[in-house]
Order: sequence, then C-alpha cells, then structure tokens
Amino acid sequence: MVFLSSKHALKFRELIKKDNTYPKDSERHALFYIIAGNNDLYKKRNFIYDFKNNSINPECLTDERVDFSTSSKALIRLGFNLYNNFKDDYISPMNIFYCLDRENYSLATKAIDIRFERNIEKIEY
Repeated sequence: MVFLSSKHALKFRELIKKDNTYPKDSERHALFYIIAGNNDLYKKRNFIYDFKNNSINPECLTDERVDFSTSSKALIRLGFNLYNNFKDDYISPMNIFYCLDRENYSLATKAIDIRFERNIEKIEY
C-alpha cells in the first residue's frame, strides 16, 4: 500500500489496531486510509468513527461540536460512502473532488483503489 508519508502509515496502522480491523476489510481500510492521511481528520477521528461500537458517526457532518472544512467534509463523505455506501445530498463525484487540493485528491483516489482492491500491495501490520 502506498502511503503519503511514514506518519500516514503509522497513523493508519494505529487506527486499524484500535478498531481491531479484519485484514481483508477493504471498507474500513479505505476509511482509515483517508482519516490517517489528513491531519484535520486524524485529530477529529473520534468524532468521525466510534471505535467502541466499530461504526461511523454520520452526524459528525452536521454536529456543531466539531468544525470541518469543506475539503474535510468531502473526504469524510467519500470515506463513509466507501465504508457502507453512505449517501446524503452532497455525495457526488463533483461535490467530493472539486474542493480537494492535490494531496487530498491523491488520498481520495488511493482510498478508492483500496476499497476496490486495485493497484494495492498487501497491508503489513
């Protein structure tokens, strides 16, 4: 698997371990790849994902306790959609990819590859 940096890889492995994610769970791998690769999302990971119940928190997108930028919300929506086909009024390729800078665009496209098991190497834990 190609990571953006060594820190990205470490954060990804930390999320996988905390969740006790099954090695072949491409849905969670894609979501955690996105969260680990973006500093804002990683800092707010416990608002995005409930590690106790092993589930996403879609209400984080509208909860006023935490503030996400437009690009962070786009990445969260993509991660949720890759995780369990989550949909809302903002899920579309145009809405997701339009606001992403080069690094977040790369993060998003690699997460799609992970979810659909394309062009990836085996993940080493």
